[in-house]
Amino acid sequence: MDTSTSYLGLSLKNPIVVGSSGLSGTAEGVRRLAESGAGAVVLKSLFQEEIFFESEKVIRDTKKGDASVQYFDYDGRKNPIEFYGYKVREDNLNRYTTLIQESKASVDIPVIASINCFFDSIEWIAFAKELEKAGADALELNMFFPPTNFNNERKEKEALYFQIIDKVLAVVSIPVSLKITHYFTDLGPMIQKLSQTGIAGLVLFNRFFSPDFDIKKIEVVPSYLFSTPAEMALSLRWVAIMAEKVSCSLAASTGIHDGEGVIKQILAGADAVQVVSTLYKNGVKHLGTMVEDLETWMGSKGIKTIPDFKGRLSQEKSSDPAMYERAQFMKYFADKKRLPVT
Repeated sequence: MDTSTSYLGLSLKNPIVVGSSGLSGTAEGVRRLAESGAGAVVLKSLFQEEIFFESEKVIRDTKKGDASVQYFDYDGRKNPIEFYGYKVREDNLNRYTTLIQESKASVDIPVIASINCFFDSIEWIAFAKELEKAGADALELNMFFPPTNFNNERKEKEALYFQIIDKVLAVVSIPVSLKITHYFTDLGPMIQKLSQTGIAGLVLFNRFFSPDFDIKKIEVVPSYLFSTPAEMALSLRWVAIMAEKVSCSLAASTGIHDGEGVIKQILAGADAVQVVSTLYKNGVKHLGTMVEDLETWMGSKGIKTIPDFKGRLSQEKSSDPAMYERAQFMKYFADKKRLPVT
C-alpha cells in the first residue's frame, strides 16, 4: 500500500507525525523516531517562558553574588546584569538551531521546528527567522493565550493570532503551521479564518496538563500526564467538520494511540496526525506497528493510497451530517434501549 501523503506542502512517507515533546528534544531521539517509522518529526518546542525564567534566575543569582555565575566579556568590560538575560536567550537559541542542524543531518524525513512565545512578543519573529536559517523544513507556531486572562477582551485575544501570523509570514519562506486550542467562542469560523491567512496548516488541538487535588496532603498536583484514546473525540469531530472548509492542511492531535486512530482521523479529513503519549506508553517502535496497521486496513479494503479514503467520512461528504452536531446527542438519548437501567 502507498501510505505517502502531503502535509504543509511537504512529502511524507506516511501521515504519522511525532509531535513536540521530550522524545524529539535531541538529534539522537529524532533519529530513533525516524528509524521507527515516523513520517515527520516536530522538535521539542523552544519555549520563551523557559528562557525568561532561566534569565530571571541568572539575574537574581548575579545580584546575590553567586560565585557559580560566569562573567562574560562584552566590548572589553564586564557585562551589566541585564546582559545575562540576552546571553541566556542566545545560548538557548544556539542549542536549538544546533538541534535542527544535527537532526537534519541524521534523518531523511521532514524536521519541523516549534516555538511557543508570550502574547505579542517580538521573539515570534526573531526565533522564526533563526530557525528557518538553521534549516528547518517547516515551522509550527504553538500558540495559546489563556482564557484565564481577564484583562483582555475576546476580540483582542483573537486578533493577536492574526497579528502574529502576519508578522511571522512576512519574515520566513518555509511552511508555517499553527497549533491551536479549542478555546474559542466561535471555533468553526475562527479555524476557517486562520486557514485563510496564508499558513500552510492547522493542528487541532493543543492539550494541556490539568491540575488535580491530593486530598491527603491537601495540595494541587498534576493530573493525567498522558492522553487517552477517548480524548480523540474532540479533534475527530472538528477535523470532520472543517475538512472541506479550510484553505490549508489539517493535522489531528491528542488521543491518537494506534493505527485505528490514524485511520479514523484520515477518514475524517486529516492530512496527518500527531502522536506523543502512545510512544511514551508503548515505546517509539510502536510507530512501526501503527504504520503496519494502517497498511493492513488499506489492503483489506482494497484502498491503495491515502487520498483514496481521506475525508470519506467528513461532514461535507457524510450522508448524515447532523451526526456531527447536537442531533447526535439527541438521537442517542432518545433511544430508551440505550439508557442505563436503574
